[in-house]
Amino acid sequence: MYILQCDDGTYYTGSTKYLDLRLKQHHSGDGSNYTARRLPLELLYVEEFTRIDDAFNREKQIQGWSRAKKQALMGGRIEDLPEMAYCYSRKRIEELKNRR
Repeated sequence: MYILQCDDGTYYTGSTKYLDLRLKQHHSGDGSNYTARRLPLELLYVEEFTRIDDAFNREKQIQGWSRAKKQALMGGRIEDLPEMAYCYSRKRIEELKNRR
């Protein structure tokens, strides 16, 4: 599982069995439609898994995170992650209450 920073500052999260090949594909514009329009790219973060399905599940988990939470992960501030999830959940609960 990896996180790229695109030229426009956005993050792209993906997973692959062959990171070097996948990065070459991204840099050549063949990696994904999203990254092809946002070259050049910089690899910011990698987590290795023995099973590709575990990497894919982690990719999907992180794709749902806020930018700030991704930055905390990449910055090694693991202790901040639970509180960031709690704050998001609390905010979402208040939004749902206000819809009534």
